[in-house]
Amino acid sequence: MSAPAPPWCADADPYADALRAGTGPLFLRRADGWLLPLEVERWCAGADSADMSVLRRCEGAVLDIGCGPGRLVTAASRMGLPVLGVDTSPAAVTRTRRSGGAALKRSVFAPLPGEGRWQSALLLDGNIGIGGDPVALLNRVRELLAPDGLLYVEAASAEVEERIEVRLDDGTGGQGPAFLWARLGRAALREQAAGAGWSVVEEWQCHERPFLCLRALGAMRTVVGRPARAVQSTATGRAGVRADG
Repeated sequence: MSAPAPPWCADADPYADALRAGTGPLFLRRADGWLLPLEVERWCAGADSADMSVLRRCEGAVLDIGCGPGRLVTAASRMGLPVLGVDTSPAAVTRTRRSGGAALKRSVFAPLPGEGRWQSALLLDGNIGIGGDPVALLNRVRELLAPDGLLYVEAASAEVEERIEVRLDDGTGGQGPAFLWARLGRAALREQAAGAGWSVVEEWQCHERPFLCLRALGAMRTVVGRPARAVQSTATGRAGVRADG
């Protein structure tokens, strides 16, 4: 395992302050001054139709990696899905739990409950960038999923492929420490996933947010006469969800 938790995941940092307020501004700032606006208000609201287009495809127990303030955890739980969020930010975990969701303060690269038994995993809101190494992250998710488990990833809306050092910036001069991040558009995500041993099961877009459903190649099954979407129904077994692991 690699890619420890970003150093900015503390009780007091621009991200924690934004989550507590439920609003931005908040940016990722590159060393050259380029800013990427982060959608704090959307993250702190309820799940929208694009989010639901992912959750309705999920089956079995769901692991939300980098759950943030917990809108996906809460929505999946209301749908009757066993779901656990993990995040390295104390503020994110606190907000998720206050909304009624189960969450752990932990890095995805640390030991997690139910390893090898999760049927669905989520990497939305740019979280394919966690640790700055998408291949390392994809390899770790393979360890977490059940043999027939599915990974749902949100790609960047632009066709981009970069591994960068960034800081969180609140737009008023407050910045956190530097950490590594990555951004992948659809083409780059497909290429990185294939190189890491994953196959694209399905791809769609909702409200200009592009999503891909991936399955590890070793778990692929040949299903004659059925569309790729239907392959999801072959997942079996259920992982227990505990927030105290």
